[in-house]
Amino acid sequence: MSRLQERETAPDVYNLFLAAVLFLSPWLFKLTNSQGKIDLWVTSAIIVILSLAAIIAYRDWEEWINVLMGVWLIASPWLLGFPHTRAMHLSIGFGVAIMLLALLDLFLHYQKRHPEMETEQERAAHQ
Repeated sequence: MSRLQERETAPDVYNLFLAAVLFLSPWLFKLTNSQGKIDLWVTSAIIVILSLAAIIAYRDWEEWINVLMGVWLIASPWLLGFPHTRAMHLSIGFGVAIMLLALLDLFLHYQKRHPEMETEQERAAHQ
């Protein structure tokens, strides 16, 4: 299967859902910190765009940027000055989930492209 014909995987769909919830979270959780709200809106919009792009035509770089967006969400409360707020807890929680889902998606696509690596490792384990 060519790289353009690869179908979306569950982690892409989950990341899209998480980004949509993250975008709505300032209203859902009544966040008052303006820096936190803006950060969550902008970052979630980027993740939505990347997740949609990965669903339509998968590329590894889209997932790596999602990993970076997850790392950004984890670090942004301290870098933008909203630690110890509700926005910080949402940012860290969603950041960890988004980062792990993007890494899982990269792993699944790698395993799909390199099945011979799995069989060599299995053979070595059985000997």
